[in-house]
Amino acid sequence: MARKRDVIVGVIIAVVFLGAFGLFGLMFIGMLSETGDISFAGTGGNVGIVEIYGVIDEGMGRPIIEQIDDWTESDGIRAIVLHVNSPGGGVAISQEIYDAVHRAREVKPVVASMASVCASGGYYIACAADRVVANPGSLTGSIGVIFQFHTASGLLEKVGISTEVVKSGELKDVGSYARPMTEEEGLMLKSVVMDTYEQFVAAVAEGRGMDNDAVYPLADGSIFTGVQARNLGLVDTLGGLNEAIYIAANLADVKGEPRVVRPVKRRQITIFDLLGGVVQSVKSDIQNTLIGPELLYLYR
Repeated sequence: MARKRDVIVGVIIAVVFLGAFGLFGLMFIGMLSETGDISFAGTGGNVGIVEIYGVIDEGMGRPIIEQIDDWTESDGIRAIVLHVNSPGGGVAISQEIYDAVHRAREVKPVVASMASVCASGGYYIACAADRVVANPGSLTGSIGVIFQFHTASGLLEKVGISTEVVKSGELKDVGSYARPMTEEEGLMLKSVVMDTYEQFVAAVAEGRGMDNDAVYPLADGSIFTGVQARNLGLVDTLGGLNEAIYIAANLADVKGEPRVVRPVKRRQITIFDLLGGVVQSVKSDIQNTLIGPELLYLYR
């Protein structure tokens, strides 16, 4: 009887072990599987749509830059439309997308089309286009920079946790969660934020054909509707994606109906995609935590 029970327990342990091993194997395969966009050029398309959706970070920004560069070099794509539905995001990656749009403009027309939200870093990118089109109810603007971090010194003191730091300079651990920010750190961070702010103002002034002094009153973080933005000179015309496509086609001297090409999202339906997505999400969260606070062109 005891021997039979031991056999049953052994079988159960083996099944649990194999199940756990299989699960980790699937997660590993999922992590390696492709979950990004598939570039789809179509047949005879002449206006390429670049979708800029969500918060702008390295993960979503790199494929966008590659897509813009690919269609810039493509002889079949006569014009590019940026369809922006984004509150902005990281400063550096927004600037790199902006630069990619500038490279494209040297070769073919680029038109930005605002969806529900095209604010802060999203608007920064749109300013690089030849024309900017907004829906009447689009939210845009939020011209400014934000740098924030959390502190938990009060909580740590209550639970008896302290942090010891050895640093090479007084400002080396700026942004520490373990203590309040000092006055010197505040002044340093303010100078960094304002320098980046000036870069934003200069980009808007260049893109919209305005003087910096004309941009400053609009660059206090305020948001505007599409109608307000047009009246203030921040966008060129009102309309949706369809209107933006026709404007781009006209700028490129496309004859007849424009034929649209857009990237196609691969449907995530397999177990590998689901597990890979979970792993990539956790990996991204860990990386963002380790990187720490960053400068953001972001409408919150």
